[in-house]
Amino acid sequence: MQQNVPEGHPVHTYLLEAELIHSLLDELMGVDPHTDYQKFYNIFNHLSTVEKHFARKENQLFPFLEQRGWTGPSQNMWSFHDTIRDIFRLVRKNLEENDLDSAQANAVYIAENLSRLLNVEANILFPRSLELLEDEDWIKMREGEEEIGWMLSQAPASYPSEQGYVHPSMDTQVREDVEFDKTAQHYDEGYMTVEQVNLLLKTLPVDITFVDEHDRVIFYNRGEERVFPRSAGIIGREVKFCHPPKSVGTVLRIVESFRAGTQNEANFWFNYRGRLIYVRYFAVRDKDKNYKGVVEMSQDITDIQQISGERRLLEWD
Repeated sequence: MQQNVPEGHPVHTYLLEAELIHSLLDELMGVDPHTDYQKFYNIFNHLSTVEKHFARKENQLFPFLEQRGWTGPSQNMWSFHDTIRDIFRLVRKNLEENDLDSAQANAVYIAENLSRLLNVEANILFPRSLELLEDEDWIKMREGEEEIGWMLSQAPASYPSEQGYVHPSMDTQVREDVEFDKTAQHYDEGYMTVEQVNLLLKTLPVDITFVDEHDRVIFYNRGEERVFPRSAGIIGREVKFCHPPKSVGTVLRIVESFRAGTQNEANFWFNYRGRLIYVRYFAVRDKDKNYKGVVEMSQDITDIQQISGERRLLEWD
């Protein structure tokens, strides 16, 4: 199949990575970690970059297939990716605990599952994807690959021709193939209605207050539970009148430092009514670095601070 798609085409790149994966698996199976631990460890680490192969499929290829009505890969192959990820985590744990017998045994499961996956890719996923997707889909897909990366030592060629990488933050091309609510507005990326924006800001577990370049409070989000009380009366009010006298001097110093361009961020944390509160100030600037105001974010981090270890399963179960 590789001969039928040009260099730089996402499928061509997936197949190049498949060759690398097969090669690394052959090497890994030929090394005994008891006698050459470092070589085994190095090959395993290189092989673990298959995560980039998975991530591109999940975030690049699968969404395009969903648009064409083929949801099987998103529902089934993604689960297979997660199974392989679990085995990788297990082998890494075995190595960290110096349980080399288990590491060697579990590496065989990696080889078996990856070989099976690559076979499905080559014989089902990619041929069907080439039938379903248009060239413009592959071009868009290639544009987004840079952000995720590849297993390869060098980035693949551009597709369909040489074109410079455009970071997502600088990509202003608007998609024409997606329909949004007719009242939606275009933001830096994406479309939302005023209602959706209000709901989003209301749902965020953080208090947000925005002060414009004229030092007036022009917005705050109205969440269900606020760290500090706010009322509609502050809208349009000068920020110096929205803080108690003991802290207004600090607030004004922050504002003036942001306006002068000498600082961009200020952070505070303190106990308030038995809770630990984290308050952050950020300078807001336009694309030309002109000062446009300050955003204040306050959050109760008492429960967050208590987090330790990991939770990978849904807490509802």
